[in-house]
Amino acid sequence: MRLALSPRAALDLEEIGEYIARDNPLRAKTFVREIRNQCRKAAKLPRSFPAREDIRPGVRMALHGRYVILFRIVAKRVRVERIVHGARNLRVFNLSDPA
Repeated sequence: MRLALSPRAALDLEEIGEYIARDNPLRAKTFVREIRNQCRKAAKLPRSFPAREDIRPGVRMALHGRYVILFRIVAKRVRVERIVHGARNLRVFNLSDPA
């Protein structure tokens, strides 16, 4: 399946990179690359990742380290909605409607 990032997920990724770059710019680049690779894995086999119906119907999640990648299957693509630290309350996120 094709991979798409919502505008909010793209911003999440940018913010994660900026936060890590404060201490280690090189690691920020590699970490963001690793998250993108995990998103690609989710796009290849999306149904192999656990459903999170408690967050919103149709939402699934992938993990990378302490980060949670929330995504949905929309038509023939995987749309990443948010990328957040796992310590956050995942149920409070307002996921956009699929576009």
